[in-house]
Amino acid sequence: MASPSASLRSIGLQGVPQRFPLAAEVVIGREPTCQIVLDSNQYGNVSRRHAVIRCAPDGTWRIMDLGSANGTYVNQQLCTTESPLKPGDHIRLGATGAEFVFELQQPPPPEVQIKPGLSMSQLLPIISTGKDLRRKAFLVPGALTVLLVMVMFAAQGNFGVYAWVLALYIGGGAYFFVYQLCGKAKPWWLLALIGVTTMGVLVSPVFDGIAFFFRHVLPGDAFGLIQGHPSFSTAILVKTLGNGFVSLFVVLFFGAGLTEELTKALPVFALCFLDRLPGPLRRRRNLAVQEPLDGILYGTASALGFTLVETMGQYVPQIIQNGGAGQLGGLELLIPRLLSAIFGHMAYSGYFGYFIGMSKLIPARAPVILLVGYGTSAALHALWDTTAFANLPFLSPVVGVVSYAFLAAAILKARAISPTRSANFATRIKP
Repeated sequence: MASPSASLRSIGLQGVPQRFPLAAEVVIGREPTCQIVLDSNQYGNVSRRHAVIRCAPDGTWRIMDLGSANGTYVNQQLCTTESPLKPGDHIRLGATGAEFVFELQQPPPPEVQIKPGLSMSQLLPIISTGKDLRRKAFLVPGALTVLLVMVMFAAQGNFGVYAWVLALYIGGGAYFFVYQLCGKAKPWWLLALIGVTTMGVLVSPVFDGIAFFFRHVLPGDAFGLIQGHPSFSTAILVKTLGNGFVSLFVVLFFGAGLTEELTKALPVFALCFLDRLPGPLRRRRNLAVQEPLDGILYGTASALGFTLVETMGQYVPQIIQNGGAGQLGGLELLIPRLLSAIFGHMAYSGYFGYFIGMSKLIPARAPVILLVGYGTSAALHALWDTTAFANLPFLSPVVGVVSYAFLAAAILKARAISPTRSANFATRIKP
């Protein structure tokens, strides 16, 4: 008789049971070299190499703890030595860690195994994939790429349309990367609406009022400083600190960091109150900012709209008209500016969005949380701009990497503390 095969069936991992076949020896833990790897963000109380399950020479299966910090439990009993396993035994790593059920499967005798026949779905796989084609094969991004390429072919000779299509594609790709990293599903129409709203704010008197306050009432007039006629408040600041790196950073902290991060955060703050609206709109309360992942997704969507307006409405036209490089120069600027959004505007706004979401989780500490997030995102923004204005290209890559690291760290922490982490599609358990 063939020996039975064994497996572990997970309990509560991502809300969907998974089965992990067992080999002769299987190590479970957070270390990538383990045969069953658990996500460090979701299972921080599981050791790097927590426990091992092996098949003994007599055909029985046994489990042994590998000196983990929080112990291994079999049927609620702490495992202190190598313990035998029986079908149905409940295994838990740590007091509140990952949980599995040990199962044995008796394979059918060789004489009754049925060889698969040739089916229509094997000849035409597209008719049998169903929802998986859209969910797992990136069908929508692929279809959009085909569509945008055809539009770009048709737009050759019309630089304005061509550049906008390219900008939307690059910017959308950068945002899609952040979206996949966050792992929380959001309707694309809402994310697009947030970006469009920010674009509208930028060309409205609202932004003019914000800019006037930070750049003239407060000392944030960087352009006036460079041209030699700063606002009164900026001139007083420079006279106090001197005309050096520190004074330029402070000016840009007010004039760029605080100004632009507040502008990009306006749609995110508006969505914080969506769940408080009366009547039919309350049915849309799931779209409101309720946790840090919401704030990150909405903040980066707003940042994309800001980047598109700034790039396509200001920088590209300027270099085409004044730089002498023409349309080629505009493309050479457009591509890196949109790609840099991932460690530029998206990083600053996504990081601030994390704190906006945190303020919803812990409303009693909201003022402190928002102040820290606003100040940190504005400081990162100002530091990047300062390296550009001060002509310090060797420092810019360092600031870019640090900014992206802040965003990535915020996303990982937001996933770990998310109330909806069991449904997060970015969390993976590797069999």
